[in-house]
Amino acid sequence: MPKLKTRKAAAKRFRVTATGKIMRRKAFKNHLLQHKTANKKQKLSKMAVVDERDAENVRLMLPYL
Repeated sequence: MPKLKTRKAAAKRFRVTATGKIMRRKAFKNHLLQHKTANKKQKLSKMAVVDERDAENVRLMLPYL
């Protein structure tokens, strides 16, 4: 059986934890930050767990993680 290719765009965006959860970055932290509060920006900096409905698609994109 041939090796499966990893989708490199997905590999840059998602990380898998030791327990198997897929983590992602939160949105809205790229630009237009001057009107957002420091508290909001701090919360947006944290990683979030990928929703279970999307996790299977991400796993197919990352066959060896």
